[in-house]
Amino acid sequence: MDLAKGIKSIEQFSLEGRRVLIRADFAVPLTPEGTIQDDSRIHAALPTIKYAMEQGAKVVLAAHLGKPKGKRVNDLSMLIVGERLQELLTRSLGREVEIFVPDECVGDGPRKLIMERLDGEVVLLENLQFHPEEEANDGLFAQRLAALGDVYVNDAFAACHHAYASLSAVPRLFVEKGAGLALMKELSVLSRLLSAQVDAPFVVAVGGERFADKVGFMTNLLGRGRTVLVGGGTAVTLLSAQGLGVGRSKVDAERIEAARNFLSRARLRQAEVLLPVDLVVAREVSDEATSETVPSDSVPEDALILDIGPKTALMFATALGQARTVFWNGPMGVFERPRFRSGTEAVAKAIARSSGLSVVGGVDTVAAVARLVLTPFFRHVSLGGPATLMALEGRELPGITALRETA
Repeated sequence: MDLAKGIKSIEQFSLEGRRVLIRADFAVPLTPEGTIQDDSRIHAALPTIKYAMEQGAKVVLAAHLGKPKGKRVNDLSMLIVGERLQELLTRSLGREVEIFVPDECVGDGPRKLIMERLDGEVVLLENLQFHPEEEANDGLFAQRLAALGDVYVNDAFAACHHAYASLSAVPRLFVEKGAGLALMKELSVLSRLLSAQVDAPFVVAVGGERFADKVGFMTNLLGRGRTVLVGGGTAVTLLSAQGLGVGRSKVDAERIEAARNFLSRARLRQAEVLLPVDLVVAREVSDEATSETVPSDSVPEDALILDIGPKTALMFATALGQARTVFWNGPMGVFERPRFRSGTEAVAKAIARSSGLSVVGGVDTVAAVARLVLTPFFRHVSLGGPATLMALEGRELPGITALRETA
């Protein structure tokens, strides 16, 4: 399956002297003090922005930050992103770069500022979600935004599952439209995971809390991934579906039947689902709590499952060590607490040692890998979150579909 089929790359357009409207992903997390906590998304956008600048384009960046819910929230102004982007571009290009940020994202102010720019300069529009029309996919708002560019480029994979105006309606107004370098890379890597010729053995490692968020892509990958390792809260629901006691751990009760169906489909497709054989449990989630390791069929009624046990970690690591392709989404336990981090660490290290294609996706999983300082050892770190899982589930993403359709 080729997710990029019918989509042009930014490299296929003539950009010199033209206004290139780039829908970027600058939804960076902020600290309570209002500073940028993690600038990974800004770093990911640099190759596309630099390419457009070096081709002599007037670069117009459109993005959102936080959840202002259609109102102007000064703490969520794109100014803070502009300052960081300016620092990174100046350092990367070896020359002083200035980022121009208008007070609005549409209208006469941005249009005038863009027209005054020289080729190779950058304008960062104000937060798109200061306007409720952005989330409403409003056609008139899309027209006003589209008027600021000659070529449209989407480089915001993490937002592509939303039918926002800037992602869905705007590209349909352009004859020349395509994907940025970061988006093309995401589509290329995920297409490899969905390919019938994916390098085997293909191991899918799944953790995290919500079984409902995982069952779709887990099921879709069964025909390609012959082994599925399951830990975290996702495993809790599957263990419960098998009739095992899980103490006071949270079960996705509405998905018990779906969990049974998943296990049945795995058996029919001769795929191996590895569930925990031992678990780390405690009576509360705290660093002071007394924890113990118990067999997965002997969880005390008053206990919480907080990590996979050492036997399970070894079993998972062994399977991962034999893999030529790995996709991992979801920590194996409450990795934020050092006491319950061992399972996630064991899986992360096993994947990092792999010589094949290793892909990690999901906000918590990417954060766990970064905390363990293992990010450079993964072949691809997807910043897509829900968009990644939806793509692997085989669902259409509005932001991707819009790039294929003729204006």
